[in-house]
Amino acid sequence: SLSLSSLSSPFSYLTHSFFFILCSSFTRSAEIIMFDNFIVVYKFISDVYFYVVASVDENEIIMAQVLQALTESTQALLRSSVDKKAILENLDLVLVAMDEIIDGGIIFETDSQQVASRVTMRGKDDGSLGNLSDQTLSQAFASAKEQFSKHMLR
Repeated sequence: SLSLSSLSSPFSYLTHSFFFILCSSFTRSAEIIMFDNFIVVYKFISDVYFYVVASVDENEIIMAQVLQALTESTQALLRSSVDKKAILENLDLVLVAMDEIIDGGIIFETDSQQVASRVTMRGKDDGSLGNLSDQTLSQAFASAKEQFSKHMLR
């Protein structure tokens, strides 16, 4: 039998409770689980679970907004084709989107259109590319993705 007190970390609890989450509901809205000193807000899209984990001191409404920004910007970046394969093929875009939303535990942006615009480096007003440092980051991700693909195909 599994008890919450016997688990050492919230991630082991998530692993053991995956079956519960899988069987709970497949609604389009975010779900909230609370255990020990953590709140988990999650959402299921296609075959992918998106999670936001924070301490119980955090506001779950704000956490739901962060989750919504992540899921909607991912859908915009992947052109509504959100599944495991599409996320792995475009992992660089998803990671940059996560970085645009939260960095070091600080929420920077919750507008999914703004996040998607920044990730694709299109200016909202003039459609111009971002600055040079953003371009080199994007190029670095593209190069890493290419090297990873070549290594995996061997």
